[in-house]
Amino acid sequence: MDSVHDVARARREGVLLGIPLGDLGWFSSLLMGMATGFAAFFATTFVSIMSLLFYRIASGRNPDFAIAYRDIGFPVGVVVLVVALSYLGVLYARRIRRRNAQRG
Repeated sequence: MDSVHDVARARREGVLLGIPLGDLGWFSSLLMGMATGFAAFFATTFVSIMSLLFYRIASGRNPDFAIAYRDIGFPVGVVVLVVALSYLGVLYARRIRRRNAQRG
């Protein structure tokens, strides 16, 4: 992206790190959104388990490790899933609307 026009086009068409997200179909968008939500869940759960482990080592207390899944990983995963599916759904709707406008 060498010019301002390339940046504007990337924002309009939904390009993220060179990946054309605006060109995904409905099933691909669903898959990408679900994968993003699962990845966020697992990454957040891993970090929270490691944090609870360090807390256990530092304090000598035994925390409930279910907190990592229930109170930290699951809510973050759901929020990321909803945001990703919403974003990809909007991009898909724009693409369909643009395609219908070009035909008609």
